Parts: sequence; C-alpha cells; structure tokens
Amino acid sequence: GPAAADGASAKHAVDLAVKEVNDSGGIRGKKVELIVYDDRLNPQEAVAIANKLIEKDQVVGVASGSYSGPTRVAAPIFQKAGMPMVAGYAVHPDVTWDPKQKKPNDYCFRNGFLGEIEGAAAAEYAVKNLKAKKMSLIFMDNDFGRAISAGFASHAEKLGATILVKQMYKFPGEKDFRPFLTRIKEGNPDLIFAAGYYNEAAAIVRQSKELGIKAPIMGEEGFDSPKFLEIAGSAAEGVIIATNLDRDDPRPLVQNFLKNYRQAYGEDADMVGASSYDAFMILVNAIKEAGTAPSAIQKALLATKDYNGLTGKISRFVQGEVVKPVQIQVVKEGKFRRLGVVDNPEVITPPTKK
Repeated sequence: GPAAADGASAKHAVDLAVKEVNDSGGIRGKKVELIVYDDRLNPQEAVAIANKLIEKDQVVGVASGSYSGPTRVAAPIFQKAGMPMVAGYAVHPDVTWDPKQKKPNDYCFRNGFLGEIEGAAAAEYAVKNLKAKKMSLIFMDNDFGRAISAGFASHAEKLGATILVKQMYKFPGEKDFRPFLTRIKEGNPDLIFAAGYYNEAAAIVRQSKELGIKAPIMGEEGFDSPKFLEIAGSAAEGVIIATNLDRDDPRPLVQNFLKNYRQAYGEDADMVGASSYDAFMILVNAIKEAGTAPSAIQKALLATKDYNGLTGKISRFVQGEVVKPVQIQVVKEGKFRRLGVVDNPEVITPPTKK
C-alpha cells in the first residue's frame, strides 16, 4: 500500500521478537508460530484477514501492526469473537471503543497512543517548552490526521495558544503542499504542527524550506521512519516529533533492540517497528501468565501493571488504552535524538468513556 515501508518495519520487528521468544524456550515450552498477512492499508482487506485469522488459522491472539483505517474495522470482529488483540500504533478511538453500543471493545488493547493523547502531548511541549503562542496546522484527511490534529488544537487552545489556520490535504494523492504552506506562511506562526505519514511529512518539510518558512515544524509518529529522513534529506534537520520510541533510552532492552534491528535489516528501527514489537511482547507476557484461553489472556492484559516496554514503561491500560509517557525527539545530524518527554498524568492518561 501507500505506506509499505511501515508494514515492513512492523513485520521485521515482530520477526525479531518471535526469534527472541523461541530462542529462549518459547511460551510455556511451546514455540510461537507467527502468521502474517498484509492488509495493504485497505479496510476491506483487513476484514477478510480478521475473519481468516479467527476461523481458518485459529490464532490465540493478534498483534496488529497497522493504521487506524484497517484496525478500526478489524477490531469489532476480534471483539465479537472474543479474540485478544493488541494494536501497535493505530490512533483512532474506535479501535478500543464501540461507538454503536457505547461500550469498550474490552478484548482490544492499544500499545500506541490515542490520536488525541499524542496530539495533546505535542501541544503541551510546543506551548510549555518551545514557548509557541501562535500555531498553524497542516494534516491529512484521514482518521489519523484528523484525530491527532484535533488533539493538538484542543490542548494548545486550552493552554492559551492561538491556532491561526488549519489546512487539511487529501490522502492518498497530495504531493504539492505549497498552496497550503503559503497560506500558513502569511500568518507568520511561531510553530507549524504537521500530521502525515513519511512521504507526506518529507514533502511538507522540503517544500517549507523552499518557501523560506522559518517557523519550526513539529510532527508526530508518522514522521518517525528512516524513510522520512531519507526523502527529506537536509530539510529534516531540526524537525521535532512526538512519538513513543526514545533512541537515547539507556535501558538494555532498547539499545539491544536498536542494535539487533540494524544488524538484521541494515537500517535503523522506527516507532512502527518498536510499537509492533511491544504489541507482540505484551501478548506473549499475558499468555505466559494466563495460558492460551482467550478470556484468560484478556484478564491478564487488563491486569498489566508497570510493564517494561520497548516504547516506555506502561503503567496500566485504561479501557484498553495505554498509559505511558510521550517521547519528544528531534532530528540532529540526520538521526532522531531525545529532546524531551511529556509525562504529565493529566495529558497522558486517556479519558474514561461511559
């Protein structure tokens, strides 16, 4: 699909995780068999895959390394079947919540951030640390872009900042961002918040430079890819992102993963891979504790506390939503490096729905 590199990252990272688990004796003495399908960022494909995993493959759990569109249509299928699913990085609220029944999809969990949480954390950092007072937004017209930019705008305004303009571009297909960026430039913002996947993100930062825009650009996890750095080139320098992978986290778990990934695949790991690795390992942890009965796995997932994840310490899940700090990275000399962290409980704790 249009974000194939992310699919490859997800699969590569989980392949490493499976090898680690099986090399250390598997789960309760049994080797893990990984069954992989590519949904190609296509919701119809995701529905067929979800049904196949349940009926034909009879899996015991699902780690979903995919975006919001496919994940939110697959989630109700797993929920109905009582099949535990941990989404690596889809941001839409309907992954863990059933809007029709107005109740949680209590077999569905998310290791990545809700769009509104990640957006709010980016705004928290923009206003409190970068001292931005006037901001403009440019985001893609899909679940991801709308959710994350709405979270950013809402929290920025709550903190007293002004949102000058909101520019939404079509996805897939938009390649020329100059008309949107020209409008943004006219407002002379202190900061631009941009939401897009690696291709769009790279085009936005390159075209901003061409137009002589001086305002810093803040992105989100869609920027968090070696492809973004490669396509954007020198224009990526200084770009700040909110994400969940801290490359400078000193924990051996993180540094070993980064080293092993580079050795295995010849490129740097990204948040997509790290999030998918965590989604898989969270499931493994639950199965180790509870066995393979789906209801027992679900209970173990609900009881997760202070889990030492690759993408940060997960203090708990709230209605399937992760509670963990949001990482702020900056591009320095062509690499993502630590800039800060947002761990304010008011910002990173997902709202409880009724």
